[in-house]
Amino acid sequence: MAFSFRQLKYFVATAEAGQVSQAAMQLNITQSAVTAAIRQLEEVLVTRLFVRHPHGMVLTDSGRRFLSHAYGILADVEEAMLLSNWESDFAGSLSVAATYTVMGYFLPAHVRRLAALYPQLEIRLHELPRAEIEAGLLQHDFDVAVLLSSNVDNPALQLESIISSPRRLWLPAQHPLLSHPAPGLQDIAGEPYIMLTVDEAEQSTLRYWQQAGLQPQVRVRTSSVEAVRSMVANGSGVSILSDMVYRPWSLEGRRIETVSLHGLVPPMTLGLAWKAQAEISPSIVLFRDYFRQQFMTPFSSQRSAAAR
Repeated sequence: MAFSFRQLKYFVATAEAGQVSQAAMQLNITQSAVTAAIRQLEEVLVTRLFVRHPHGMVLTDSGRRFLSHAYGILADVEEAMLLSNWESDFAGSLSVAATYTVMGYFLPAHVRRLAALYPQLEIRLHELPRAEIEAGLLQHDFDVAVLLSSNVDNPALQLESIISSPRRLWLPAQHPLLSHPAPGLQDIAGEPYIMLTVDEAEQSTLRYWQQAGLQPQVRVRTSSVEAVRSMVANGSGVSILSDMVYRPWSLEGRRIETVSLHGLVPPMTLGLAWKAQAEISPSIVLFRDYFRQQFMTPFSSQRSAAAR
């Protein structure tokens, strides 16, 4: 027995909303329909996808792995449905700048898909810090950028958000806070904290801590996401990072768990940027419209609700 496209959509909506009731509202269907679809999907896969808690639905390890596959399957189906709208004979070039996090965790798959859809579109990639990207856009060194738009406050740039990735608390397996029904920053403040510094992560982190009138007990500062992952998994401390960079295992094969903070910290927003009040080339329009199709269509808005 195979799973259905409908079951995948309901599963993804529930995973992103964290609650069956919210998923049902987004899908405009009954809660019982969502619950039944998830139960049928678990029976087909012979594994639990969620742990049911009074406050919502939390993905199991199998659920997180399957969510990645579900995104890919749904994206491929959507792409096939939209193929008639693509101008595959388009020819042009595009200079694209991206920050470290975007380049490492988001952009490569989309560049591959764009290359498949537009074989005659030449995309030149540049990885740089945000400040250098902003200067390069204004000096016409780059046509467009993909960066953490929540860090950008430059009126000379036009911004368009793509996704918004929730930030969650990262913990080692069996950490006491895993059993806390709703941990807050005051609960985390007593823990040794592993601070990521790349792409202005430290500034963003300290901003919401300061707004709460609290301060993390920073044990280590590092520009390496893998170092954060390893230190958390080995019990050296905790961290708060976005779902976009989350992976459940460290390089040593140790488990990293996450806990939702339920609106206590802002999500990490990722988007496009180009020079405002400048003529937009056909290549930029194509690039922008690709991401609009991927993340802003009715189905995609469900798929990326945790990321927009």
